Amino acid sequence: MTRKLQNIINKISPAFAIAAILLLWQLLSAGGIIPKFMLPSPSDVVKAFIGDFALLMAHARTTLAEAFLGLTFGILLGFFVAVIMDRFLIAYKAIYPVLIITQTVPTVAIAPLLVLWLGYGILPKITLIIITSFFPITIGLLDGFRAADKDALNLLRAMGASKFQSFLHIKLPGAIPHFFSSLRISVSYSIIGAVVAEWLGGFSGLGVYMTRVRKSYSYDKMFAVIFFISFISLLLMFGVTMLQKAVTPWDREEKPGKIPRDNIKYNKHKG
Repeated sequence: MTRKLQNIINKISPAFAIAAILLLWQLLSAGGIIPKFMLPSPSDVVKAFIGDFALLMAHARTTLAEAFLGLTFGILLGFFVAVIMDRFLIAYKAIYPVLIITQTVPTVAIAPLLVLWLGYGILPKITLIIITSFFPITIGLLDGFRAADKDALNLLRAMGASKFQSFLHIKLPGAIPHFFSSLRISVSYSIIGAVVAEWLGGFSGLGVYMTRVRKSYSYDKMFAVIFFISFISLLLMFGVTMLQKAVTPWDREEKPGKIPRDNIKYNKHKG
């Protein structure tokens, strides 16, 4: 009973914390302690979101399309680079420093150059998303490949398995949890990358909408689109978690205090 109560408290605590912050925010704004032009109240933000709901959905379609295209190419590039770095030591030593350097350059500094070189279409946006999203995928997969069980690899090698077979049966399955951990990060990066690229040029997208409402000093709409972008990122990360549970059922942890089924079957057979 105590454990169930503790689980309930753990689940509802974040909701209570968020509700308390929103209530305090509403009281400060409604009481005039903080001017509404500086910090609009949550109710004003909700009204702005409802009022521009159709427009936000239209811009969100553009941003999501850019994010998914860039993320797809980022995953493919990250997988290819990780395989090459794992397979060839010289490639690892040559590419790894370059990967680190690409992540030290601010995204806001790269975006104007991409717009200058590639124009105001979708290409610079996808390129920026690829740059921001492939790094976590590459590092995650590389860590997964290198964490493969050495004894299992030696066993397959002793049985005459090729390097490709060892990779296919040992390294790749073992790297899947690392891949999904990295994918959760890359998914959020892809949305942020798309929005940043849209700030600097474009005809539609949540970044374009954000720029327009900022210039018109509509800060209630500004907060609405910020919360909307955060919600989309959280929703996509949750979707990746659900996909991981569906793809890797063997990687689920046993619940505390629960006897594994294999042990139950063994005890019955023994008895």
